[in-house]
Amino acid sequence: MPSKAKTGKKLVIVESPAKSKTIAKYLGEGFIVEASIGHIRDLPQPSELPAELKKTSLGKFAVDVENDFKPYYVVSPDKKKKVAELKAQLKDADALYLATDGDREGEAIAWHLLEVLKPKVPVYRMTFGEITKEAIHRAMDNLRDVDAALVDAQETRRILDRLYGYEISPVLWRKVARGLSAGRVQSVVTRMVVDRERERMAFKAASYWDLTGQFGADAGSFKAKLAAVDGAKVATGRDFNDDGELTSRNVAHLNEELATSLAAALQDADFRVRSVDTKPYTRRPAAPFTTSTLQQEAGRKLRFSSKSTMQVAQRLYENGYITYMRTDSSALSDEAVTAARRQAAELYGPEYVPQSPRVYTSKAANAQEAHEAIRPAGDSFRTPAQVAKQLSGDEFRLYELIWKRTVASQMGDAKGSTATIRLGAVASDGRDAEFSASGTVITFPGFLAAYEEGKDESRGDDESDDARRLPNVAKGDALAASDILAVGHETSPPPRYTEASLTAELEKKGIGRPSTYASTISTIQDRGYVRKQGSALVPSWIAFSVVRLLEQHFTDYVDYEFTADMEGDLDKIANGQAAGTAWLKHFYYGEDTDPGLLSIVNNLGEIDAREINSVPIADGITLRVGKFGPYLESSLPTVDPKTGEVMESARANVPEDLAPDELTAAKAVELMETAAPEERVLGADPHTGHTVVAKNGRYGAYVTEIIPEMTEEQLANLPVEYYKNGKPKPPKKPVKAKPRTGSLFKSMTVESVTLDEALQLMSLPRVLGQDAEGNPITVQNGRFGPYLKKGTDSRSIGSEEEIFTITLEQALEIYSEPKQRGARAAVPPLAEFGPDPVSEKNIVVKEGRFGPYITDGITNITVPRSTSLEELTRERAVELLAEKRAKGPVKRTTTRKAPAKKAAAKK
Repeated sequence: MPSKAKTGKKLVIVESPAKSKTIAKYLGEGFIVEASIGHIRDLPQPSELPAELKKTSLGKFAVDVENDFKPYYVVSPDKKKKVAELKAQLKDADALYLATDGDREGEAIAWHLLEVLKPKVPVYRMTFGEITKEAIHRAMDNLRDVDAALVDAQETRRILDRLYGYEISPVLWRKVARGLSAGRVQSVVTRMVVDRERERMAFKAASYWDLTGQFGADAGSFKAKLAAVDGAKVATGRDFNDDGELTSRNVAHLNEELATSLAAALQDADFRVRSVDTKPYTRRPAAPFTTSTLQQEAGRKLRFSSKSTMQVAQRLYENGYITYMRTDSSALSDEAVTAARRQAAELYGPEYVPQSPRVYTSKAANAQEAHEAIRPAGDSFRTPAQVAKQLSGDEFRLYELIWKRTVASQMGDAKGSTATIRLGAVASDGRDAEFSASGTVITFPGFLAAYEEGKDESRGDDESDDARRLPNVAKGDALAASDILAVGHETSPPPRYTEASLTAELEKKGIGRPSTYASTISTIQDRGYVRKQGSALVPSWIAFSVVRLLEQHFTDYVDYEFTADMEGDLDKIANGQAAGTAWLKHFYYGEDTDPGLLSIVNNLGEIDAREINSVPIADGITLRVGKFGPYLESSLPTVDPKTGEVMESARANVPEDLAPDELTAAKAVELMETAAPEERVLGADPHTGHTVVAKNGRYGAYVTEIIPEMTEEQLANLPVEYYKNGKPKPPKKPVKAKPRTGSLFKSMTVESVTLDEALQLMSLPRVLGQDAEGNPITVQNGRFGPYLKKGTDSRSIGSEEEIFTITLEQALEIYSEPKQRGARAAVPPLAEFGPDPVSEKNIVVKEGRFGPYITDGITNITVPRSTSLEELTRERAVELLAEKRAKGPVKRTTTRKAPAKKAAAKK
């Protein structure tokens, strides 16, 4: 067969369309750049396997656990068309360049493309850390083969996650709730958030007092705080443990009485300077961004969620503005170091650049140095001003942050001096009181001229003395005292994690990969394990149940060190130091005294679901995690104050917005005492005989009917169906009739609603009649109040009570008038949060057709159902608007008929 004629075309495949457009500009003629749009194939759901494979060793996981854990891959249904297009392009190409990302995921995409496309032309692996002309040309000069070790590591991780999730999740379904999921990293991250909430729940506050005063000298005045009494250091929050106990020895623990009396005794005291200590101050710049530190700093400074940060960074990378955004490395290339030093000298002066370049290495556990740090793209950096018109608001803010951090990383140290003044006096009651004040003066800003790193909230932080200039005083100088006040304090519990602080802790412990932190944090929120309260991450009660079960029965699999060690093992596979198959065998089947996952699942024993889903709150009061949410149950007999009836087991719903650490014993007693009855029987419907009850549900009070189960006699009398051969079919389980329900009006309660009112509510919608064209008109209650409905035309009416009194004539009169759109009196916003940091327009919350929504007049975002208006903060509103902007406008798709193709010639 004659060889195929050369066409001169070269096919380049990348992951995303945006990336393909940018690269195409730099490669020029002869190159066709196409996007695979992510992975083209993956493990199917076991239910999607061919029938003949479902009963084999592949059937449980779509992974053959009996034959070296060989995975069964399928091309995703939505990628079949794309694969066909790529094959068609490859037919006319002389070479194939696989230019997917250079990490494990990108390497795996390249390998899958190779396996599916089966090219008969030369294949080259091409990687680059930034999408610039220089980087693309350097990549063409450094082509290689697909890295089998990286592919093995990614495949091992994918199979590992499938084994973990598919073996452990069903246990959660049986013992906690259907639909829950367990994940190798997800479950450990959930445990971290739960552990922090447990610490807060167990925390006992301690009180302590100190003094502050204003002190003046000829050179000026300053504020100082009491440091010691009679030579003993004054106790601060750092001297107490989480049980409220004083742990430091030889400290003076002042209470209100002691502090107040000391303040009074010092009013006329003779204060003098006892010592002045001055030390040089030096501060070095932070390293350039890794994936983890970028997410942390964007969260602190820009209020971006981890997910938003990565979405915006992805767009900046794909359009050639920054280097690859998934990296553990803080190192810069020689070209980048030169660019940063040159730009710092140009913008701030040569004195701001040290003589030698700064070199950074990663400090995180399990760090991979495979990539460069995240920095502006190119061998010379564009300033934020040069790209401002080309980027959206969020893109510009993130680019500016990356640019500042990169340039600052190659600038000189900030220098200055820190002075500490100790001053004291003897009080009128004989006690010696010593005060202290510190201040730092920056004499050379160095890198601070460009950038300063943010900080997370931490306990025991004293008031900052940074940049406070103290007067020039000397030992023995007299000082005039004023405003000497006793100040009370309480120790604070450990702060809840924010996305930024959780990301930092994950990196510190070596759990997971920074490239997956954003999706993991998003997943535990989507699963209902964690919600946001402002910027803080608060676990749900169902997360407590899940973590408790995993800790008791799958101890290693939520252990922090065990999980970090797994990441280390995957690194060894990626480096070619271990084989994925052998590692998976040990993980799943175990070895000698080390049981594998299979053995643990098969020998779980009896799990007490009630105990797993119970948390003692107070004497006789237990929180239960039930099918419809958390509730309190009292084991002590309770007397109903209205009926006098003794209830053996009273219950009370737990408000959804009540954080676990806020459910104290006192709060539990309050909820039990104020709980409305869960259910009240109203009577029987005279037409059906069904019992009608009023209930307090998770989403409000409602009425419903109880439809009795069919008796055995009724089931026996059901008609029998037959097969074609005349044999009777097995009896079908009867379909349960759906009970009628109706939400109570605002004026009704479970205690007050009557049977007649309940029957009316369950009869809605109410048919009023028809208009002249025969269109039916109904009236009903909705989320936004009562309304009329005629086809797709809805009209609001006055009050809920009008639902049962409005007539057809009144309805027709309303419909005869033009529909009011925007002509109503202006409705005041539900909340106001001041100007948005991006648009600089006021942020307000309004009531919309689909519920409350946040808007700055440009961008709108619905308030999440998990967030009540009461707990919505400015920070959360800014974050939600930022996430919506990061997604960009919704793209409208149009369907075009593809041109007819000639049938391929059969070979």
